[in-house]
Parts: sequence; structure tokens; C-alpha cells
Amino acid sequence: MTAELTRLPTYSLTDQHGRPLRSLRISVTDRCNMRCRYCMPENEYVWLPRESILSFEEIDRLVGIFTSLGVGKVRLTGGEPLLRHDLATLVALLRRRALDDLALTTNGILLARYAEELRAAGLDRVTVSLDTLRPARMLEFARSGRHADILEGIAAARAAGLGVKVNAVVIRGYNDDELTELVDYGRHSGVEVRFIEYMDVGGATGWSMDQVVSRAEILAVLEGRYGSVEPIRRTDWAPAERFALPDGTAVGVIASTTAPFCRTCDRGRLTADGTWLLCLYGETGLDLREALRIGSSDEAIAAAIADTWRLRTDRGAEVRAAAPGRGILYQLDSLRADPRREMHTRGG
Repeated sequence: MTAELTRLPTYSLTDQHGRPLRSLRISVTDRCNMRCRYCMPENEYVWLPRESILSFEEIDRLVGIFTSLGVGKVRLTGGEPLLRHDLATLVALLRRRALDDLALTTNGILLARYAEELRAAGLDRVTVSLDTLRPARMLEFARSGRHADILEGIAAARAAGLGVKVNAVVIRGYNDDELTELVDYGRHSGVEVRFIEYMDVGGATGWSMDQVVSRAEILAVLEGRYGSVEPIRRTDWAPAERFALPDGTAVGVIASTTAPFCRTCDRGRLTADGTWLLCLYGETGLDLREALRIGSSDEAIAAAIADTWRLRTDRGAEVRAAAPGRGILYQLDSLRADPRREMHTRGG
């Protein structure tokens, strides 16, 4: 029986720090068509075997269970989610659920091809990763020459009626001289730009603290160009702080390294192979794929999720921020991809 037909109790869940479970990020694939240096190590990945990846029906069933526990926001991520064949079918399945928001994070390379189809299936909005407006820089940093396709994808998403935001990870010495160019691009394109501090997770094997451009530095650059930058009052638990330029343009900053938002983190992460992680820095989680495939009932899975969340104490980014001599979190030495880590550029 699918979760759609199962009547589950409605939970009001909070963890050990009083944080509710409201948001779920779902990695639909571990594969990607870019090789950004902050996401993937230089060595080649060995991708997950197909049979280990959750099917659309399994994802839909889990989303039904999570919505019964209070989740209202779902975001599809990867890897690059548009590499998952027939993704609009999954979007249509999830759209039937009691969701307040159904979103997608993408690098945008394939977005122009699928924007209308995804919107018709019920997708609300997309976030596109765009760190530079200079094609040569993207080619060197991400090993992709398809910069024009990303810009075309953003335009196509807007034309299709999707809400669009752009995320840019700011790295000193790479793109920190493009902050105002990116803001101007957003103003002229009708999309909100959000700057993300460089984090020491994922494949960021060359990370160091001196490469982090802080929120304070980002705001100083914007004030130097545009004048006063005023904070916009927060109305939700989203990770981005939003600021208004004098002309009303909104810009977001996610200070995930210098001012972590752990105390308002209401999200869990479901990996492509079905492990539910409670923290971006988490290395272990609850194996929901196994529960599905051994025939556990929706009620049993819901109870396991609820019990796990109630015991949650994770504050991974805050702990890292306070660590003396903070360095790279880990380095992949094998050729095996780590599917349990969602790439940090795919922010909310």
C-alpha cells in the first residue's frame, strides 16, 4: 500500500534544541555533469549502482511519510538532479502531496530543456548554481564549457513561470571580484542572487579558512558599490539572510562558515541511496531504503523517523566554527564517491 492511501498520525516534532522538522532535501542521483572543485575531488568517481538508488515510487512513499510528520518543504537535489531520467514524473507524484513548497536545485546546464515540463508537472521554483559570469573561469574551475547553457536555462525557467534564485559560492582569489557583477546580472535578469560562504564539506579538498569571504566582507563590497544595504526581516527558518539595496533589489547571504545557522536548521537530507541524514556534516544516518525494501509499514517508518529526530542534537557547522586550527573536514583517498554528502553549493 502506498503512503497516499495510508492514514498516519500527525506529529508535532522537535529535536533536543527545539528545532521542528519542516524541510526535506532529496538527492535523486549522485551523478553530475560538472566537476566543481568545491564539490568533487580531482580523482574519478565510481558511481552508485543503479539498484541502490531509490525509485520514484520509494521517494514518493517516503515524502508521504515525512509530510505526516510535519514536513511541508521538499527540495530535489543531486549530484545534478536533471540527469535523473524523467524527473518530471517524480515532480508530478510529489505535487499530489500536502506540500507548501516543491523546489529544485540545479547547475542549470539542462534546465532550458526541462523547465516547461517541470513547471507543468507542478514544480514551484528552482535555485541555479552560478558562481561566475566568465565562461573561461567556469571552464577552469568546473571543467565545463557550457556557461551559455546555464544562462539560457535561467531565462527559460523564468519564462516558464518558475521562481528562480541564483546561488554563488564565493571563494577568495576565484570569484570574489565578481560580487557586484553577479548582483547586476540578477537585477537585470529578474532573479535574486545569494552568496554562500565557502564551506569545508563535500569534495572541497583544497579548502582553507583564508579562502572564505565572510558575510561582513560581502556586505562591505555591496555597500561600497550601491550605498546602504538594509537587512530584510526574516519570516522563516531559511538559511539565507536577505538584504535590500537602495533600489529595493534583494540579495541573500548564507554565512554558513562564519555565522552558522544550526540553531534554526529544520531540515533533513535524504541521500540518493536512501539514508536520512540530520546534518550536512553528518556521516551516519537512518537507512530508510532498507526499511522500505524489507516491507516495513508506513507507521513503523514514521515512528523510526520521529524517534530519530527527537534525539537530534546536531550542530555540525557551529562545532566546526569553534574548532581550533580548523582545516579541511576530510579528504577522499579512494575512488569511491561519497553519496551521503550533499554538495554545499546546492543551498536552500
